[in-house]
Amino acid sequence: MPADRARRRPAAIMLQGTGSDVGKSLVVAGLCRLARRRGLSVAPFKPQNMSNNAAVTPDGGEIGRAQALQARAAGLAPNRHMNPVLLKPQSETGAQVVVQGRVEGVARAGDYQALKPALLPRVLDSFRILGEGRDLLVVEGAGSVAEVNLRSRDIANMGFAEAADVPVILVGDIDRGGVIAALVGSHALLPEAERRRIRGWIINKFRGDVALFDPAVQTIRDRTGWPSLGILPWFVEAALLPAEDAASLGPGSGTAGKGDRPIRVAVPCLSRIANFDDLDPLSAEPDVEVTFIAPGRPLPRDADLILLPGSKATIADLTFLRQQGWDIDLAAHVRQGGHVLGLCAGYQMLGTRVADPDGIEGPPGAVAGLGLLDIATVMAGEKTLRQTTGKALCANGGGETVRGYEMHMGVTDGPDRSRPVLEIDGRPDGAISADGRVMGCYLHGLFAEDGFRRAFLAGLRPGRTGTLAYEATVDRVLDRLADHLEHHLDVDAILRIAGLG
Repeated sequence: MPADRARRRPAAIMLQGTGSDVGKSLVVAGLCRLARRRGLSVAPFKPQNMSNNAAVTPDGGEIGRAQALQARAAGLAPNRHMNPVLLKPQSETGAQVVVQGRVEGVARAGDYQALKPALLPRVLDSFRILGEGRDLLVVEGAGSVAEVNLRSRDIANMGFAEAADVPVILVGDIDRGGVIAALVGSHALLPEAERRRIRGWIINKFRGDVALFDPAVQTIRDRTGWPSLGILPWFVEAALLPAEDAASLGPGSGTAGKGDRPIRVAVPCLSRIANFDDLDPLSAEPDVEVTFIAPGRPLPRDADLILLPGSKATIADLTFLRQQGWDIDLAAHVRQGGHVLGLCAGYQMLGTRVADPDGIEGPPGAVAGLGLLDIATVMAGEKTLRQTTGKALCANGGGETVRGYEMHMGVTDGPDRSRPVLEIDGRPDGAISADGRVMGCYLHGLFAEDGFRRAFLAGLRPGRTGTLAYEATVDRVLDRLADHLEHHLDVDAILRIAGLG
């Protein structure tokens, strides 16, 4: 590496939004892939993220799942400095606080606001470390640029941009409506110094004839003084990439309508659902229909598999599951010969008992599990965080390679663990019922390996199997996303704003 590259500060650009879920994460991923293809050493950065979809870094840290995808787009392994503050909600008012990859406690919303000023130096330190030797950092904000009620202690948007002296591009979502008001209204609420920091805007998720929006482009320019950097049409293949958080899971969301009687997977949408990107490889399969079941709706009787996903609060979500009557639906599904799979917290729920004597995930206590596996879990010990490789031991997938990561609290034991689902890093993981129809394990990313996924699906419905090459598909979609941005955005202007060229 040339000495001048190692010493100089990298170019940087920050994408902030007019609101949450406007597509910032996807645009950052596309810019990272695009910059990499132009020969730049690029990395993603998000100062603060709130999500229960997390990924494990090679050194055993935690970052937001979206930043792991952005790292992949940049051709990098995930790094704990890419997302130095990660908030993982455990209740309506409290969240686990992860700083530079390590859990540092649980804070209520008010307490976290008081904590922010002490976190900013660590965020800036991660930004500096990540930028060493790189040409470009692409930074993602969180929520809305104009959350003026939180501005005095902000570390996620303008508070960070000002402290790090990074120019900003504003992203608006036209699909939800009101994008003109969102952009102009943001301008009206920001102080003059922050208005100057914004160097242009992008409108995302456009459908229809873009020429019809030309008068609006001029209106936004006249009202704000900010130039347009492009209008992005709806990117259909975004559905094949991992979503950042549960905001993307609407009622009944999934992949319905894939031909004649696909393999049907039903996923109860828990109140603290976590790492639901475990389902992405199944959702992408042409012969599989994955449906997230909204609260208040019964689990479908014709499902081939009911999959209990991860959760940030196992006991609370086990109670929530019972409140929906899903425990009754699950029992009926098993009586009728259906299959059940639990992943991580979903695995814990399938047992006879879940105990949290020290109140790690909520108030101390213990509850009866669903009783579909003869195991019990105690929330105790250090949090397990590691990337893993192994092989499947279950009948519908035996011998196939599996890869992924473990991210859980708790120790699980019991008679059904004598029939493990997997062997990972030389040790057994998971449990299978005596009839083989109920199983659970701790491995996230279980279905990403094509061989295991195909064998598992064939076990659900003999003669039917998966055909997708999942990892290759993700990389192909990232390339198409970069093409999409290259075609519709003024990328050269964006790079000049960042300080390149």
